[in-house]
Amino acid sequence: MYEQKLREMGIYPAETVKPLAAYIPAMQLGELVITSGQVPVKNGELKYAGKVGVDLSLEEGVAAARLCAINCLNAVRDLIGSLDNVEQIVKLTGFVNCAEGFGEQPQVLNGASEFLIEVFGDAGVHTRSAVGVSGLPINSAVEIEMIVKVKTD
Repeated sequence: MYEQKLREMGIYPAETVKPLAAYIPAMQLGELVITSGQVPVKNGELKYAGKVGVDLSLEEGVAAARLCAINCLNAVRDLIGSLDNVEQIVKLTGFVNCAEGFGEQPQVLNGASEFLIEVFGDAGVHTRSAVGVSGLPINSAVEIEMIVKVKTD
């Protein structure tokens, strides 16, 4: 059902982003899958670089957050085999590369949150933190971590 929804949206199949350093994309602990921070990379290329509100518009920040969420889901899929095994998106932690005084981090992260609700419905409703930072790896505009509860039966 979720895999089919992503196909209909033209998103699936997609490849998991290779780690940028010494870590793994995701780890399962019991019924929870925790992803490493994912940046807006597609086909091996950073799609959104720089500071949101300076180098990038709010709309581009929203698109970057959506791509980060897609990359988190790809990491989850690689670990559990199918996103149809997702029971609930539990939490997102999002970091927005932005200038001092920028206060629209929640709106940026809505790019990820609204996408997850579109795909998973009620199972996509989650808790969230949206944090502004002065820089991110490879000058990424956004980085997102995700915690997902999976079916274990």
